[in-house]
Amino acid sequence: MKVLNLRCANGHGFEGWFSSEQDYMDQNGSARIECPVCSDQVISRLPSAPRLNLSGAREGPPATAGAQATAPDAPADLQATWLRAVRELMERTVDVGPRFAEEARRIHYGEVPQRGIRGQATLDERAELHDEGIETLAIPIPQSLKGALQ
Repeated sequence: MKVLNLRCANGHGFEGWFSSEQDYMDQNGSARIECPVCSDQVISRLPSAPRLNLSGAREGPPATAGAQATAPDAPADLQATWLRAVRELMERTVDVGPRFAEEARRIHYGEVPQRGIRGQATLDERAELHDEGIETLAIPIPQSLKGALQ
């Protein structure tokens, strides 16, 4: 099993697990790998150091109490937080698909009970909703969260 560090064209880093180097190259060449954050399929492999198991190797000096290695983990923490927020949004809203503008108007004008909705709307539809006093927020939902992977 090969575990590779990958990055999409938008700069999101993530791990990919492959049976071999050839498996990675085949999947990446046929655009079957996508970023779990933004669904981008332009993926590059990051360099990574091999893990060396050296028995009897001495450990380096202990880290000082004030030094914390939080900077490298910060992007991963932000991605995880964002993905949790998107999952929660999906659990608390109803997907109305391309009928988003129509449903938002019906809710706004009291034709149907208030509820949280999500769906797709064009820029023109969003501008019209804004003109009617209906605020919307465009949130990209990664393809990996829209349905089961398996």
